[in-house]
Amino acid sequence: MNAGGQRSRTAVTREDLCEAVYRTVGLSRSESARLVELVLKEITDHLEQGETVKLSSFGSFVVRKKGPRMGRNPKTGEETPIPPGRVLVFKPSAVLRQRLARIHEAIPGQR
Repeated sequence: MNAGGQRSRTAVTREDLCEAVYRTVGLSRSESARLVELVLKEITDHLEQGETVKLSSFGSFVVRKKGPRMGRNPKTGEETPIPPGRVLVFKPSAVLRQRLARIHEAIPGQR
């Protein structure tokens, strides 16, 4: 655990989000979990419909359409067609970019 009482890890899980809501908002653990699941479902439903999800001071999730293109098998070098598809892109807000830049500058030895 770090000085803030939180475990050091590389990813935040649903469980971590539920626990944060529980500690911060004061809902029961089951209500907190339900709230997190509802928010994630709402975001997912809109993305499935191809809509952009904008979260103020955080960023936007954008579904982009990719057209068909030629790819290459890295093992054989053989060209192969890649069918059209959709990809999810996250674009951080200016506020989030600034916060991350400040944190990056405050940690010595970081690139």
